Amino acid sequence: MPRPLPLSRHLAAPLTALLALAPLAPVRAIERIELQLPVLETSFTVNVSELRNRQALLSGNSDLAELDQATGGAIGRRLVNLLDDPLPLSSRVFGDKTVGSPLGNQALLLVSALVRIDGINGGDSTQLRQGLERLDRTAEKGSLTLLDVLEAIPGNTATIDLEGGLFALQRLKNQQLTGDRLISEAVATTADPSLRGPGPLEIQRSDMAIRVTHRPEPLSVVVVAPRQGANGRLVVISHGLWDSPENFEGWAAHLARHGYTVLLPRHPGSDSNQQQAMLEGKVPPPSPDDLRLRPLDVSAAIDAAAAGQLRLPSPVRTDQVVALGHSWGATTVLQLAGARPSAGRIDRYCNDLRDPERNLSWVLQCSFRSSANRAVAPDPRIKAVVAVSPPSALLFDRGSSAGMNGRVLMVSGSRDWVVPSGPEAIRIMAGQARSVGGGHRLVLVKGGDHFNLRSPQADGGGPLRGLLLSWTDGAFQAGPAAAPGPDAPPLLAPSGWGDPDYPLVDVTGRLASVDITP
Repeated sequence: MPRPLPLSRHLAAPLTALLALAPLAPVRAIERIELQLPVLETSFTVNVSELRNRQALLSGNSDLAELDQATGGAIGRRLVNLLDDPLPLSSRVFGDKTVGSPLGNQALLLVSALVRIDGINGGDSTQLRQGLERLDRTAEKGSLTLLDVLEAIPGNTATIDLEGGLFALQRLKNQQLTGDRLISEAVATTADPSLRGPGPLEIQRSDMAIRVTHRPEPLSVVVVAPRQGANGRLVVISHGLWDSPENFEGWAAHLARHGYTVLLPRHPGSDSNQQQAMLEGKVPPPSPDDLRLRPLDVSAAIDAAAAGQLRLPSPVRTDQVVALGHSWGATTVLQLAGARPSAGRIDRYCNDLRDPERNLSWVLQCSFRSSANRAVAPDPRIKAVVAVSPPSALLFDRGSSAGMNGRVLMVSGSRDWVVPSGPEAIRIMAGQARSVGGGHRLVLVKGGDHFNLRSPQADGGGPLRGLLLSWTDGAFQAGPAAAPGPDAPPLLAPSGWGDPDYPLVDVTGRLASVDITP
């Protein structure tokens, strides 16, 4: 019997290739699918065009049809279930043209978890763009299916392990069940214009480069700050894997218009420019040692602000700082807040290909096996953090939050399948709440995925703008009381930090009902 999809190995190449998206293009769309069947050690080649007519495909005298008949229709039912079951995607991303086709991009990345795509190569991006735009139009009429994506995906052929694909798809859906339940049991917070609306201050943006001792090249830092009227308070934003500060300048601009000075370091080895260079064979993939180096980038940016090297329009205090991060950047800010990575869970779980909590982010987390124990990097100046969609379940053991210097607000989208809320946010927050407490919070975003919670500057701050401002205001107003502890006062306002399009729910008080057994 064919083995299920080995996600830790199988996803490494597709993840590397498909995260590029914009610079990649096929010579043609996929025309054929090799279907591996769970009954026999055999496979069948099927034209993609034939898959729309299932009755004709599974009738007649073909080998596939005869096998379906011999199994009492079991093969046909499995095939239909895999091809027609709606993919767990958030479709509410239309209009965000600043990052191309967000829905098509996440669809391609999700399908890489279900099938093996052969023949992806570089070239003119026109055909890829057309395929992604077609996915957007299809999703406007209803949910996307695996077949919808296969008809638009770049490459020569696709190989589907029928048993493994069904297992992987069901696992993705199961990982969202706890989040869906928690959201359904609570009432979303209201949206206050004073938190969501743009602040009164004019802002300016600049690009700076600073010398650092932990890297051979200067570190690039984007600075977004009020021209006048700054409050003297500093915020730092850490971007994710193969991302860039530009996709978070909406967060920065919203905070800056309300008085904050914001620094966005460009992490070498894992920004969007490095991604393209890696795909062209010019540089290696991100090193496991970057788990240790990224927090040092943030600390170096704070050092530069303290030393007056960033030419800020107004002076800032650097003894109390709030840090925000997304994806790998969220992991980075957790380290800065004092969470201690270790290789214990990586050693225990990375080799189990059928683990029910396995997800796409484990590809990244498992790559840190050699560096996790050396990546403890707290910065006592970090008093509070917002960690949006952090890969964390393998990196942080249940006791890793003891003795943290910064309070944590963790945020996860209910439709995030790259870093799904179930194993990566809910279970780890439930475990720490029962072991050490500390005043940390967990907010779930209904309809949020791994991409639509970010915000380029033109987006005005995105659905998290009110939440980020409320938590940041609360952290600075609390002063020394912002530190985590059993009697720590709340930093998040009781209401007003919501979003009218993406309901935001604080589920912290319901974490006691979550099963935290591994």
